[in-house]
Amino acid sequence: MPDNKHELKVLMLDAATGFYRMQRYRVGDFFGPVDMGIHLAFKHNALTIGAGLLAGSVFPGSNRLIFAGISPCWHGFYISSMGGAALVFDNLGINMLSLIGKAPHPCFLYLNRNHGEEIEVELVPVVPEHIWDQGRKGVYAVMEEAIRMFAPRYEKDLRVLAVGPAARDSDFGAIGSAPVKKGMLTHVDTWAGRGGFGSKLFQEHGLVCVIYGGTHIDEDFRDRSVADEWFQDKFKQRMAVKDMEVTTKYRYDPKFNTGGTFGVNYAAMDGDILAFNYRTIHWSREARNDLHQRFILNHYLKQFNEETIQTKQQHNCGEPCAAVCKKMHGRFKKDYEPYQTMGPLCGIFDQRAAERLNHHADSLGFDAISAGGTLAWLMDCLDDGLITPAELGVDQLPKWEMATFDVVGDSIHNAELGIALLNQIILPGGKIPLQFGARKLARRLAREKGREVLDRFVYNAFARQGWMVPNQYWTPGTYAPMAISGKYYMHYGRDFLPPRELGRQNARRMLKELMLDNLGICRFHRAWAETLIPDIVENIFGEKDAFLRSLSLTAGRITSRNASVFWESERNMDMVSTFLENKKETDGGRHPELDHWVDFFTRDKHAAAYEFWYEMHKGIHEMLREYPV
Repeated sequence: MPDNKHELKVLMLDAATGFYRMQRYRVGDFFGPVDMGIHLAFKHNALTIGAGLLAGSVFPGSNRLIFAGISPCWHGFYISSMGGAALVFDNLGINMLSLIGKAPHPCFLYLNRNHGEEIEVELVPVVPEHIWDQGRKGVYAVMEEAIRMFAPRYEKDLRVLAVGPAARDSDFGAIGSAPVKKGMLTHVDTWAGRGGFGSKLFQEHGLVCVIYGGTHIDEDFRDRSVADEWFQDKFKQRMAVKDMEVTTKYRYDPKFNTGGTFGVNYAAMDGDILAFNYRTIHWSREARNDLHQRFILNHYLKQFNEETIQTKQQHNCGEPCAAVCKKMHGRFKKDYEPYQTMGPLCGIFDQRAAERLNHHADSLGFDAISAGGTLAWLMDCLDDGLITPAELGVDQLPKWEMATFDVVGDSIHNAELGIALLNQIILPGGKIPLQFGARKLARRLAREKGREVLDRFVYNAFARQGWMVPNQYWTPGTYAPMAISGKYYMHYGRDFLPPRELGRQNARRMLKELMLDNLGICRFHRAWAETLIPDIVENIFGEKDAFLRSLSLTAGRITSRNASVFWESERNMDMVSTFLENKKETDGGRHPELDHWVDFFTRDKHAAAYEFWYEMHKGIHEMLREYPV
C-alpha cells in the first residue's frame, strides 16, 4: 500500500463570517487544485486557489498558481493560472485556499505564517474605489496599498493577488500580481486573466486582494542529482540542459532572431495575420502578406526586437526559470495575445499605441484577450455604421482604412478610442454595460440594430450566457466545442485535420494540459513535463496509476457538463471556412476530406458549419467519456 503521509492541506475560508479551518486530503484521492477545485466548486461554489504538489521543488516551471471554480463569464467550471505566484504561496505551508461566502464589505484578505506558528488570517475592510484611484491606479494601486499596509508583518517578501474596477463592472475581471523584490513591487506583472476569476473574487466573495507569504519550510523535493538521473534516463540530458532546449522559443529563438510569444509568433505568422476584427481572413494572401511585411515585420515586430530583444529586457515571473519569458520595455510586458487583441485586431500596429491601451486595460483589471476581442468587435461596428459613437459614449470612429493608414498616427488614434470604450465599461451608468457579459450585450444590440451586429463578434458560447473570446490563432481547433474554451485545451496547429479527428486531438491536448495545471507546471516546459510527470509522481508519491486515473476522471467530469453552444456569430463560421479555403488554395493542401469540406462550405455555409461543429463535438466526447466503453 502507498504511504499515506502525503496529503493536501486546504485552508477553507468563509469570507462572510471570517471562520476558517484546515482540511486535509490524502494524495491519491486528489492531486491538486484542479481535481480538488472541481470537487469544491460543485459542492460549495468555491473558488480554489492553490499550488501544485511540486511547488518549491527543483523542477523548473513548477510554481504556477492555479485558480479553479465556476467562471462568471464562461458559466462552467474553469481553470486559470498565474506564473510564479505559487513560490511564495508555498511558504504558507498549505497547498490551497478555498473561498466560500461573501464578505459584508469589500476586504483585503491577509494570510501569513511565520515558522511553525499557526497560519494568520485576517479580513480588513477597505473602500476599493479610493484605492483604485491612487498611485499607479487600479490593480497596481491595490498591490501597492497592500504592500504598504502589510509588508512590515512579513519576514520575507510577500505576494499580492489584486483586482481592479473591471471586477466590479464586468464578468471578465482578471486577477493580477507581480513579484515583490526587497519590499518593492516590480513591473513584471503576471495574470490569471481567462475565466473572469477577478470578477468572482470581488462579486461573489467581496475580496479586493489576497496578501500572502510566510517562512514555513516543508519537505519540497530539492534533490537535483536525483532529478538529473530521471532526466538522463528519459532524455539522455541533465534537467537544466533539457529545460534550456525546450524553452528556446520563450527565451530567444535564433531561427527567427527574436524570442517570446510575441516575437516568435509574429515572425512566423506570414499571411495568417488577424487584424481589424478578423476582416483579414477575407483578404487575398498577397494583401495579408503585404500587411504583415509593412506593419508587423517592418514596424511592430521591429520595434519589439530593437527595444526588448536586442537590449535583453527579459525577466522571469517570480521563480528561477531559464525561459525568462517576460519580455519587457520599461514597465510594459509584451505577450503575444494581449498585444494581438489590443494590437492588430483593433487596428493598432505601433508599440507606443499598444502599450497605452494594454496598460490601461491591465490597470482596470480586465482579461486582456477578452477585452481586446470586445473592443475590436465594437470598433468594427462603429467603422461600418452599425452603431454610432454616441450610442457607445465616445465621439470618434476608428481609423481602419488600409489605403491611407498611418501606422503611427492611426494606431494611436485607435488606441485612444479603445481607452475611451474601456472607460465606458467601468463608468457607473456607462453606455457599455458588461455586468452580464459581452454576449448578452451583443444579443441586445442585435435585437435593436440588426443581426449583423452580433455576426461581427467572434466568441465561443457556453450555456445560456457564457462566452469567451478565443485564442488568437486562425485554426478551427480554437473554435471547437470544448468544455473549457480560451485556454490551450485544444489543437491549435495550422495543419488540416478532419473535424472528428480534430475533436479527438483537442481531447488529447486537454488531458495533457490538465496534467500540467493540476501539478502547477508552466506549459512553456511541456515538452519534457508531459512525458516525465507521471514518473515523477510515482517516484515521489508512489501514486502514478491513481494519478493517471484521476486525470481521466477529472477530464470526464468536466466534459460531462459541456454545454457548448453552436456558433452564434457568422464570423465564427467564416473563421473556419476561410481557414479551409486557405489550406487548399494557398498552402497546397491535398486531402479528400479537405476538398469535401471546402466544397460543402461553398455550397451551404450554415449546413457545413453545423456538420463541422458536431463532428468535432463527437470526437471530443469519444475521448473524454467519464466511463469509456
